[in-house]
Parts: sequence; C-alpha cells; structure tokens
Amino acid sequence: YVCSTWGNNHFKTFDGDVYQFPGLCEYNFVSDCREAYKEFSVHIQRALNSNGHPEIQYILMKIKDIMVYLKPNLVVVDGRIVKTPYYTSGVLIESNEIYTKIYAKLGMALMWNQQDALMVELDNKFNNHTCGLCGDYNGIQIYNEFIKGDASYNSITYGNMQKISKPNSKCEDPDETQALPSCNEHRDECQRLLTSSAFADCRLRLNLEMYIQACMQDKCACKGKDDSFCLCSTISEYSRQCSHAGGRPGEWRTQSFC
Repeated sequence: YVCSTWGNNHFKTFDGDVYQFPGLCEYNFVSDCREAYKEFSVHIQRALNSNGHPEIQYILMKIKDIMVYLKPNLVVVDGRIVKTPYYTSGVLIESNEIYTKIYAKLGMALMWNQQDALMVELDNKFNNHTCGLCGDYNGIQIYNEFIKGDASYNSITYGNMQKISKPNSKCEDPDETQALPSCNEHRDECQRLLTSSAFADCRLRLNLEMYIQACMQDKCACKGKDDSFCLCSTISEYSRQCSHAGGRPGEWRTQSFC
C-alpha cells in the first residue's frame, strides 16, 4: 500500500482518504508508532517556492538507527554527504536528476521527485502500526484519522496534530476554521484530462474519482491562472501512481501542455 503527497498540499493515506493540508512546519509523514521499538520515521517540511507553490523542502528519515536527510540533489546519511547509489545496513539510496528513491529491507520504499511529490510504500506487516499524515494503515477509511471515538476532526486539525515540535522553529499552524472550500467546477475538463487515451491502462488500477476531485480543487485554487503547477501536478501524480500500480501510462505531456 502506498501513501502519497503531491501538488497543492494533497495527501492520500494508506487507507485511501484524500485530503488537503497546507501546513509549512515539520510534520510526521509516516512513522512506526508501536510502543516498544520504532523501526522507522519519515518527517517532511514544505515551503512555498518563488512562484508561491508548495514544494517539499526536506525529508528527514530514521530507519532503525540510521538518519537520512534529503534535499534536492543532496543526500546526507548520519551527518555525512554521500554519493548515490549508496548502501548501508539494509538501506539502499538511489537518485538521478528527477527522483530520489530509498529502499529499506524492513519493508519500506520511498520515492521523491525532489519537488512536490513524495510516496511511501510499506509492507503490510505495518498494518495498524503507523501514525502521521499517512494515517494508521488499518484498512478502514476515516477511522482513527478523522473520527476518533466520539470526536471528529477536519483535515487541518488532523494535520496540525502531526506537527513535530522543535524548540526554535518559527512556523504558524494553518487555521483550523479555514478548511478548504469544496469545489464543484471543472469536472468535465479534469475528467477529460485523466481519461485521455494516454491513461487507458490506468483506469482499472486507480480510483479515478479521487484524482478528478483533486484536479478540480487545483483548478479552483488557481483561479483561472493556467500555470503548469495548477494543471499538471495532479495529472503527474496520477501517471506516477499508475506506473507504480504496474500500468503503462502513455505520453501525456505535449509541447503546449505541461
């Protein structure tokens, strides 16, 4: 199962919940949350780039006793900058100009496009043992993330709960009353983009509606600006997840589009 985050602060949990959370602090993306020995943790921090779009600034991972710090074109292991491919007890790190990938023998794979999109795949031995923005991986949507006992949370409250408190960090929590408005426009355009012939092999592999909804949110948030981030980030994510699910997306980018 895969948890991912991409584009305009979209998140998809292991259990399939999709939400948006615009926080710019450091957050627990996914961690092993068992009481005794925690096998891994992945923290992320986003920042707005010069165009005002969110990008992942860094990823901080602990795999057993190894600390890995990733920034675009930079891999630091236990405080030392390393060249990739790099292998150390049970962890393989690969990178090229576009992706950084980490494979851990304990049952985890991570892939980051060095910009906005991160996905983590976990072995099902971690079912019901994770916490963070990716949820608890119990196979049931909403439960224990957005509904806990009698309480229910919106996505911003849930996201703020995943913040890593650091003594000297200066970052504001997003306002919980400002949950993002839902958007009902642009369905036809998003559906057309995501069902083009290039994606014929993807339709049965992924939940199309989820990506249509994310695309609609993106189009609304962009308020008519047609920059590539607005249009392309969710379509790129659909293409990546299709490949990851064993599909073969065709060439969907053109000179005039993305």
